[in-house]
Amino acid sequence: MSLALTLYSRPGCHLCEVMLEQLQPFLEKYSLEVQLVDIESDDELLRRYAIKIPVLALDGETLCQYQLDPQVLTQALKANSAA
Repeated sequence: MSLALTLYSRPGCHLCEVMLEQLQPFLEKYSLEVQLVDIESDDELLRRYAIKIPVLALDGETLCQYQLDPQVLTQALKANSAA
């Protein structure tokens, strides 16, 4: 089963760039890819997230908002890879 990481962001978002950079070791270690989603491309996403970005989700479940929490991500990845 492959896991799907999604990073909700928007162009010019410095915090989004920082989170994406911090994700790199996880992507390599767990052989993951992250889907970048521009919230400005969808009115519903823009309403939902507005200024609450970046948001990192794993298989549709929000894990982190504003900044990466390495412990939360690690726990979620381990739990999902064991399932």
